[in-house]
Amino acid sequence: MDLSQIQSLIKFVSKSGVSEVELETKDFKINIKSDKGETQTQMIPVQQAYMPPQPAAPQPAPAPAPAPAPAESGAKKEEAPADDDKYITVKSPMIGTFYRSPNPESDAFVNVGDDISPGKVICIIEAMKLFNEIEAEVSGKIVKVLVDDATPVEYDQPLFLVDPS
Repeated sequence: MDLSQIQSLIKFVSKSGVSEVELETKDFKINIKSDKGETQTQMIPVQQAYMPPQPAAPQPAPAPAPAPAPAESGAKKEEAPADDDKYITVKSPMIGTFYRSPNPESDAFVNVGDDISPGKVICIIEAMKLFNEIEAEVSGKIVKVLVDDATPVEYDQPLFLVDPS
């Protein structure tokens, strides 16, 4: 990764409002943190990077999460025939970890009863250490949040129900 690519990544983090981005390749690991207009960058050769948290963190989270997810989707299928007619389902555009807020101390992007419009950030999905802001593609009111915070999601998994009226 050359200097111009690193600078582009720093500009992206600053403009996007994401609080932290971490990128790792076979040669290096870069961590960019942004806090109130001030951006800090740290680049570490992989040999010096502390690796144990990476395998430890992703493995425990997926194990407990899949059990509730099928139970939830089963419950949703019972309600689905009535809801499908009047609600729009916002689905995950990728596989990753679903977050309702930009960081643990912040409020959720949207809550039940909030109005949304196209372009409004409604959640973040972390995929491969990149935090992707998911924007609404429809206008309406959030009726239901279908996924718990900090749980894994699959591609095309329902995240929210939106009342378009």
